Amino acid sequence: MGGAGEETVAWRYFSRDVVPFAAMFAVECTTVGSNTLYKAATLRGLSFYVFVFYSYVVSTLLLLPLSFMFGRSRRLPSAKSPLFFKISLLGLLGFTSQIVGCKGIEYSSPTLASAISNLTPAFTFTLAVIFRMEQILLRSSATQAKIIGAILSISGALVVVLYKGPKVLAAASFIPSSPIIFLQQNLTSFESSWIIGGLLLASQYFLLSVWYILQTRVMEVYPEEITVVFFYNLFATLISAPVCLLAESNLTSWVLKPDISLAAIIYSGVFVSLFSALTHTWGLHLKGPVYISLFRPLSIAIAVAMGAIFLGDALHLGSVIGSVILCFGFYTVIWGKAREDATKSVAGSEHAPLLLTHIVENEVLSLR
Repeated sequence: MGGAGEETVAWRYFSRDVVPFAAMFAVECTTVGSNTLYKAATLRGLSFYVFVFYSYVVSTLLLLPLSFMFGRSRRLPSAKSPLFFKISLLGLLGFTSQIVGCKGIEYSSPTLASAISNLTPAFTFTLAVIFRMEQILLRSSATQAKIIGAILSISGALVVVLYKGPKVLAAASFIPSSPIIFLQQNLTSFESSWIIGGLLLASQYFLLSVWYILQTRVMEVYPEEITVVFFYNLFATLISAPVCLLAESNLTSWVLKPDISLAAIIYSGVFVSLFSALTHTWGLHLKGPVYISLFRPLSIAIAVAMGAIFLGDALHLGSVIGSVILCFGFYTVIWGKAREDATKSVAGSEHAPLLLTHIVENEVLSLR
């Protein structure tokens, strides 16, 4: 009996803690990979409107058969229901954040995008408090840690955006003698507007935090991950079609060739719009919005490595200082969250005997 109980506890720990952690880490790797590929493709002339629209088309076409094969143990929501409106709003938020984010990367770099993404836990925590999804007890050390961590995250992001600073690590030592040098030469001549890019990226991650909150509300009412993500991508495709076609009027830009642009679109459609959206939706249902947002800082190290190897990005002092502050804020929020969860577990175990006694008493009374 003891062995069976230990196996149950171990499996519960694996399914509720290890698997979500590994899945969220994989999502961050795929997201940074998409940003890096997109940046490389834009240097070859890919329009970000074309990129966003085709990415949603790819993911919608892939999700269509999946939604029939693995979807619905529940009926589809009515077209006039509030739930259907919320899912369409998810599509609008997702499309807007994609456009803003792509433009932000175009002005700056994937490394800056990963640094600014550390604002997501602060944004999500603040919104979760506003919508009463997180408790605030000012005398609690856990709450104080989460508030301080949120403030530090915002401060670190401001440092990254407002102070670029001298180069700490030159990319030349990481660039092999290959055709990628072409990208380095183009990137060197490309003078990006660091502040505008940072502000656009900050806007993207605020919209993403709103997406997390709304998606959590949707999953509470309709816990069908594949169906919800399919309709989210479908609405995003329908919304993006007229906007992108009007914004990118050059028809030759819509003709894709088998090069890095096509690779970036397929990668984004499969691993970002589909895999990441499904994983985030499942994680939001299992763990909540604050937990999902806490994994954003992991993308910094991944982005720096990928940016240096594939894009010729240099690491600047402002990014280092700001990222250190951001990471410190991130781990402060994590500590506060862990302490809060531990307190709830202890409180639950203390009340368990009283709850069991109350249940037994009710059963006895019902037998009488």
